[in-house]
Amino acid sequence: MGAPVTARGRFISIEGGEGVGKSTQIAALAAFITQHGFEVLLTREPGGTEGAETIRQLLLGGSAERWMPRAEALLFAAARSDHVDRLIEPALASGKWVISDRFIDSSRAYQGAGSGLSDADIMTLHQIGSHGMLPDRTLVLRLDTKEAANRAAARDQNQPDRIQGRTETFHSDVDIAFVSFAECEPRVRLVDASGAADEVTARLLTEISDLLEPA
Repeated sequence: MGAPVTARGRFISIEGGEGVGKSTQIAALAAFITQHGFEVLLTREPGGTEGAETIRQLLLGGSAERWMPRAEALLFAAARSDHVDRLIEPALASGKWVISDRFIDSSRAYQGAGSGLSDADIMTLHQIGSHGMLPDRTLVLRLDTKEAANRAAARDQNQPDRIQGRTETFHSDVDIAFVSFAECEPRVRLVDASGAADEVTARLLTEISDLLEPA
């Protein structure tokens, strides 16, 4: 008899603008999924592997003008390619669940809508670099703009990185882009991030309940 076939894991990405509470909710989701008997791997973008973390430092440090939009998009795509090949895909193949703090939809929103590149351009880079991989479920946390900005400022001690520190208009365009993805793609779900943390977690769990059911 051959070795038993390991069921493929699930891939969840957590998205949203700055200060919406992604880190808190990722930890809560991981704990819940683990309680259901699954092994969970937490990761982030850009980052997750040695090469991608090096690119992260290049992308988030320095002045706002350090990279032009196309160069920035190429760097994000390169980091994601290494992330998918070396970490995400092997983990899913081994049966682990992967929760990533950001994935392709952040590039579509930040480097696409926010920076003026077309969605088709971003997705072409993603197809080349990461074989077009998409999460099983993308959860977008949304919060009132002013409340989110206040949270982000407190978190970053008023020292945002070069992307966080962009204009209010830029971040508004990012939010609008996330909403547009949810309107067109069933895997993308918008989740109200206001209120107590456990209330937000309950909303997130509602949006992934079907993934926890036996195949």
